[in-house]
Amino acid sequence: MTSVQSAYDALVAAGELRPDPEQAAAAARLEQLRAELMAVPSRGSTLWRMLRGKPSAPRGLYLWGGVGRGKSMLMDLFFANVDIRRKRRVHFAEFMLDVHARIAVERRKEAGDPIAPVAAALAEDARLLAFDEMMVTNSPDAMILSRLFTHLIESGVTVVTTSNRAPSDLYANGLNREHFLPFIALIEDRMDVLALNGPTDYRRDRLGAQDTWLVPNGPVATEQLSAAFFRLTDYPVEDRAHVPSEELTVQGRTLHVPKALKGVAVFSFQRLCGEARGAADYLAVARRFHTVILVGIPVLGPENRNEAARFVALIDALYEHKVKLLAAADAQPDRLYPGGDGAFEFQRTVSRLEEMRSESYLEQGHGSA
Repeated sequence: MTSVQSAYDALVAAGELRPDPEQAAAAARLEQLRAELMAVPSRGSTLWRMLRGKPSAPRGLYLWGGVGRGKSMLMDLFFANVDIRRKRRVHFAEFMLDVHARIAVERRKEAGDPIAPVAAALAEDARLLAFDEMMVTNSPDAMILSRLFTHLIESGVTVVTTSNRAPSDLYANGLNREHFLPFIALIEDRMDVLALNGPTDYRRDRLGAQDTWLVPNGPVATEQLSAAFFRLTDYPVEDRAHVPSEELTVQGRTLHVPKALKGVAVFSFQRLCGEARGAADYLAVARRFHTVILVGIPVLGPENRNEAARFVALIDALYEHKVKLLAAADAQPDRLYPGGDGAFEFQRTVSRLEEMRSESYLEQGHGSA
């Protein structure tokens, strides 16, 4: 194990990061938190028993800022180097799906408020919860977050999270937002809030001047998209034959993601639109990944109108969540559905695809309005 501070300083010294006072301040705070967490005695040890109860949780941290400002990089350095046994890192959307599943089980027991036992079980498993990309987009999440996180923190859990939004901007204009405001107050009272809005958008830099819609499908497009994937994820050259995959669970079904790393996913058109998929699948993808690479998009027409309809639903979900799309297709967007039933309606999707190629769209954060 090394310190967060020394690992961060080494990246700056090597020229991989540019000097950034906000990043440096966040690295220093994460190093302080790492030391605090590691100073807490192990559960069941003699020193732990002498405390006669659970030690209070070190104060957590909320890192927010624009896309590509180094939030995930800092979280990587912190989580890899905090040497404690009970720690968990998870994407926030995935965590909330797990929470709702646990709540459903507790409700079937008809034993009162289900949130307290769910929080207790989560606290038993981890005294550090590290979340990637906290964003709140639906009322069921918003209604339970304040009570859930109050229980977690009071149970000795330290929370560290990244987000594209300041706490006060979470769930902006959401239904019944007044019930969500206590969660914002909880974050500001029980966590340190640090902004990361430095001058360098590393993710945009790594994408470079590459066109995000490549025509036609084939080896050249595949090679370019593969190179973009590895630039975006910083994956080691020596490990590129073994890129991790992922399984998304959607309403009891499993959606296999062939390549998934650091919020970037690779799919074939056949996998997402050629199989029986629905809006819930596409919403899960849009919430989970900030960038989707889609290959093998064919020219569409009435003979494959089902695939076209699914493609429209996919683009709607990605667009609404400001997911970056890199694609290989057999035609430019305005020639993707040249005629037949649904061609007129498809023009809305063409418009969205063109906007998704624009600099203004690419500069927006995942999930931002």
